[in-house]
Amino acid sequence: MAVTDPAQIVPGGLCTVLTKDLLKFLLDYVKREPVERFIVGLPKQTNGQDSENLNRVRSFVGQLQKALPDIPVTWYDERYTSVMAHQTMLDAGLGKKARQNKALVDEISATIILRDYMDSIKFKF
Repeated sequence: MAVTDPAQIVPGGLCTVLTKDLLKFLLDYVKREPVERFIVGLPKQTNGQDSENLNRVRSFVGQLQKALPDIPVTWYDERYTSVMAHQTMLDAGLGKKARQNKALVDEISATIILRDYMDSIKFKF
């Protein structure tokens, strides 16, 4: 997961949450922090076809929208974010063991998705 600062300038990693705990985590989080919208990675294959994971993500988003109907959900293409996360880790000089940490890769990927989304809306005005 990733969040942005209140001025919505800088995205940063928040944490990694197990899928089974994610809805509860988000329900608790929105009680403590203002949330304008959820950006959800759209799992597609490199050829643009839906990935096998898309149905599971859609199901979760349905639960999220039912639980928090006043907070909009925006889908954003997540293709290549894991590759970019690994490259970021290499560029940062992280060792092989750190680069194999799936939770860290997921957190960096979430930050990349949020950053790219923020960049995309910045240039629409």
